Amino acid sequence: MCGRGGTYAKKRQFMNGPISSLTRLGWGLAAAIFALDQASKWLVLELFSNSPRMIEVLPFFNLVLAWNRGISFGMFGGLGDWGPWILVGVALVICVILALWLAKAENRFTAVSLGLIIGGAVGNIVDRVRFHAVVDFLDVHAFGYHWPAFNVADSAICVGAVILILDSLFFNVEKPKLDT
Repeated sequence: MCGRGGTYAKKRQFMNGPISSLTRLGWGLAAAIFALDQASKWLVLELFSNSPRMIEVLPFFNLVLAWNRGISFGMFGGLGDWGPWILVGVALVICVILALWLAKAENRFTAVSLGLIIGGAVGNIVDRVRFHAVVDFLDVHAFGYHWPAFNVADSAICVGAVILILDSLFFNVEKPKLDT
């Protein structure tokens, strides 16, 4: 047992401090993105289990079933049998770093962006462990050009990265220190 000033009290104070609500926001969003990503992939796999590989939804948007063995745009897809495990390892290290950052988030933009990125990254990690590839299914195209197929996790990662960049450029300005 620790007294009031012991380690337990310090950990509890940290968990109940002002950062705690931002941390909960980020983790809650990460969990929601993860659940939405996995549910959407399950639905697409069920939808395409006995149907064609493409369903036109709008003139510029299709549902497709694509297996991405690499990362963005299929890069590093040729890493062989160890490829998925290397990508899982790298993604896990990045997630741990982002989780530590989230624990110290000082504003909602940072917490939201990190939650989006973590949730999306974990969704894609689960795919790599289960299938040795990521399930992609959103296909946007116009004027004969196709954006590479992507998924909910990819969207969350991109939106989170954009919010993080905007936050660092425009909203996260350090206050000037006064010389005393």
